[in-house]
Amino acid sequence: MHHGGIYEDEIVGKIYDRRMMKRFLRYVMPYRRMVGITLVLLPLIAVTRLSQPYLLKIAIDNHIVTHQMTGLPAVAAAFLGVILAESLMTFAEVYFLQYVGQQVMYDIRVQLFTHIQSLSARFFDQTPVGSLVSRLTSDVEVLGEMFAAGVVSVVGDVLVLAGIVGIMLWMNVQLSLVTFSVLPVLIWAAFAFRKWMRAAFRQVRARQANLSSFLAENIGGISVVQLFNRESEEAAEFRRLNASYMEANLPVITWDAALYAVVEAISSIAVALIIWYGGGEIVHGTLSFGALVAFIQYIEKFFSPIRDLSAKYSIMQGAMASLERIFTLLDRDAEQETILAPAAGPEVGGVEERAGGNAGVPLPLAAQPREIVGGEPHETISFNDIWFAYTGEEYVLKGFSLEMKRGEKVALVGETGGGKTTVTRLLSRFYEVSRGAITIDGVDIRQLPLPALRRRIGVVLQDPYLFSGSVAYNISLGDPVAAGRVEQAAALVGADRFIRTLPNGFDEEVRERGSNFSAGERQLISFARAVAFDPEILVLDEATASVDPASEHLIQQGLAALMAGRTTLVVAHRLSTIRDADRIVVIHHGEKVEEGTHGQLMESQGVYYRLYQLQFKE
Repeated sequence: MHHGGIYEDEIVGKIYDRRMMKRFLRYVMPYRRMVGITLVLLPLIAVTRLSQPYLLKIAIDNHIVTHQMTGLPAVAAAFLGVILAESLMTFAEVYFLQYVGQQVMYDIRVQLFTHIQSLSARFFDQTPVGSLVSRLTSDVEVLGEMFAAGVVSVVGDVLVLAGIVGIMLWMNVQLSLVTFSVLPVLIWAAFAFRKWMRAAFRQVRARQANLSSFLAENIGGISVVQLFNRESEEAAEFRRLNASYMEANLPVITWDAALYAVVEAISSIAVALIIWYGGGEIVHGTLSFGALVAFIQYIEKFFSPIRDLSAKYSIMQGAMASLERIFTLLDRDAEQETILAPAAGPEVGGVEERAGGNAGVPLPLAAQPREIVGGEPHETISFNDIWFAYTGEEYVLKGFSLEMKRGEKVALVGETGGGKTTVTRLLSRFYEVSRGAITIDGVDIRQLPLPALRRRIGVVLQDPYLFSGSVAYNISLGDPVAAGRVEQAAALVGADRFIRTLPNGFDEEVRERGSNFSAGERQLISFARAVAFDPEILVLDEATASVDPASEHLIQQGLAALMAGRTTLVVAHRLSTIRDADRIVVIHHGEKVEEGTHGQLMESQGVYYRLYQLQFKE
């Protein structure tokens, strides 16, 4: 069993149905014309359904019982026409509802994905990926099922029910009252089952997310599982989670079946009451045989939507649970945004805001590809008395200060967990500083629009991430300006030497996470990506730590070209990436303890000298 309850997704408490449905209807409003057409069709469909038993009564009482066959073909033709009209209008109703459902699902998925992208790194530290995937896929899919089941047609069902009640009372008040005597039991059952089914559906949605989280992590780390012979233990954990998901579904099945059975039983009792009381009325001559048949038909049509309603109700409860989870995620604040950050900043550091529907997303001022020269100039980057803790008061950085001038290469070294990578994450605002400030040209980075800040920074990580697609796409990531620099960027870092040997060159397909490329080749592609976006500030977070010496030799020229003309902050364990740095800063337990060139620090024989003897000695 995995520690920490990582696969126990949150089960939220009370839901306010009316408020949540009102919020959901905002997504339906753009398609209100189609919904309006459907609502117009519903009373027409109700009329066709209500007229069928009455036409049957006319056929029996006026023609069959009296042996007057003259008008019977006309009644039969009318009956057939009504059925055909009902079929055509029902097709249109279902089509429009399904279409609207697909559009609403599309809109919610886009908003949800966009919102997830805006959330902070701290949120992703605490949330399993599988849980987010579950919200974007299965939870949204349930909303489609809600439309597919014709939940909007409940309005039509209500119209049919109201029409049946009115016609039955008009035909025979006493027989109608006898028939409706079973309704209080039906109403009680509906409200009772509502509470039980809602709780069950919450459990189902939460445990499905748990299962998805486990699968995402286990399949992603399958090589580790196999190397350490953990297949049987992981299979046992999967069985536990799968059993938990199955057990959560059992109450849903139970309540759904019970509700359907209750409706079926009450329907049969109502028919029995009609036959018992209506038969006596026929004997006494106060009720016609055709009216009795019509009553039986009407009661069948009365309970038919109620039977369907039990199935629709089950889907509705699932949709409510899914809406709860979706809206809970959408209500999660984007923690990256601070009160200092303007909603839409002016031109900052060589960027301008995109006009129109994408306002607030900056683009470089250059509209066409240009020569890569190292980004727009800046004066200094300053870390001023930075304190930061991932949790509580457990500070990873304690009063850290550093100033970097334009074009300078500064290396951060120290023991693992000392806070080196944290410095780079704070510069890119994946996390916000607890105390102190980071400034560029004297401006607090929290005052810069987040996209504008990140446009100025290029990051190369220890484990480069490649996406499914072509090599060219992985360099440009679809950015139109960067796309014009793909070949130039690859040539600058030396990646073009191996790319041009590929069967399809820059159009070569990249498999999931770049599994068809070596570590060195993946790193060169990530170098080309950083160059293509032409940042003025470059962050290398242990960019050569995971490659072998042969691969490292391959990427040295790429590194030199990548850093040329750019302010560079290097986090490294290898001498090759820091020995020629303008300055080396030693971080120990979150504090800066030494600073200087390689030669100066070696002469002082302090912390850096000891680290060099242990870790950097060639």
